[in-house]
Amino acid sequence: MDQIAIAILGAAAAWLSQSRDPAQARWACIFGMLGQPFWFYAAWKADQWGIFVVCVLYAIAWMRGLWVHWLSPRRATGVETIQIAPGRER
Repeated sequence: MDQIAIAILGAAAAWLSQSRDPAQARWACIFGMLGQPFWFYAAWKADQWGIFVVCVLYAIAWMRGLWVHWLSPRRATGVETIQIAPGRER
């Protein structure tokens, strides 16, 4: 079960991370984070402590994606119009 989840969620995260569409690419971190519990379980069950440490690093990287794309998204940069209401003085 864990290996199937790792394969499906990991492939989905990698696929989405390479999308040219930002609306699709932002989902990569969601699928990556969903796969992390399975990675942690597989590494712990196999006594692969080096892989467990790598899982922690990947989880931090996916958390960064959650922060950047979901928790504190910024407006797109560029030139925008500023509108000042008529009759208002500074």
